[in-house]
Amino acid sequence: MYAPTSSVGVRINREQPPSRLIELAKQAEAAGLDEVWLVEDCFWAAGIATVATALAVTSTIKVGIGVLPAVARNPAIAAMELAALAELHPDRLIGGFGHGVASWMRQIGAYPESPLAALEETLLAVRRLLAGERVSMDGRHVHLDEVELVFPPSSPPPLVAGVRRPKSLAVAGATADGTILAEPSPPEFVRTALESIAATGPHAMVTYNWLALGDRERARRTVAESLTPGSRVQVEGLPFAGELLALMDSTSTVDELAAGLRPEWLDRLAICGDVDTCAAAVRALHEAGSGSVVLLPLPEEPPEKGIEDAGRVAAAVRG
Repeated sequence: MYAPTSSVGVRINREQPPSRLIELAKQAEAAGLDEVWLVEDCFWAAGIATVATALAVTSTIKVGIGVLPAVARNPAIAAMELAALAELHPDRLIGGFGHGVASWMRQIGAYPESPLAALEETLLAVRRLLAGERVSMDGRHVHLDEVELVFPPSSPPPLVAGVRRPKSLAVAGATADGTILAEPSPPEFVRTALESIAATGPHAMVTYNWLALGDRERARRTVAESLTPGSRVQVEGLPFAGELLALMDSTSTVDELAAGLRPEWLDRLAICGDVDTCAAAVRALHEAGSGSVVLLPLPEEPPEKGIEDAGRVAAAVRG
């Protein structure tokens, strides 16, 4: 069971070419981090291939896929891939599915009639297949006829859903082992999301947040870029939400939005400051219900520095 309570991980951002992956995954493990996460965004490196590589070159660190677009693969094929990885690397894989970015899914001809149904049915089908069941399903999106894995994993990997809106969070609570909240994910959003998830059993919460160790100003533009229209739900619970949302509505460029972000807002929209301040921010997320806090190196900085900084923060969190 994937039930982190005080984990600290790092994400290897999509901007890093596949040729860098081996050394960066090894560095994350050597830094003492609990988890390393990789993304699958169109049209960067693919999630299964990169996660398989990271698992193969490390030995103890958990490796998460955050996340695969649920509609980009047939769920039976996705289950086959996850089953093989889970059997080769027992208890180290965390599988993740999400809706996929709508524009990208339309670009590849995979946008579903109902993104919500597609995610729910995919999670249900993949979980049942990984559990060794023979699955028949005739849903709105998933259609399986007596499908059964020949090699189901002896220890099925947990599946988490990368979502943020209330209806999607409710699907995660009902069908997944956990949820990934995208950046920015302040404690207020964690608590609100847990209410929407309303899981009746154990449910892992993973949160992404940008890391700017030492100087919050380095995170200014990156934070602004993450404040998309879809992220409004993530900041609505903040004490300065009204002012921030008004700024988001009134600015037309990322540069304008970045210039308008107050320093004290950055402190809540990213993990930033000195080591002790960053560690306190991570603990606050743990206390709010995020069992795993994943630190995101700033894209414009050397990835080695981001992983090193994440390891320093993790060590400070553990005291």
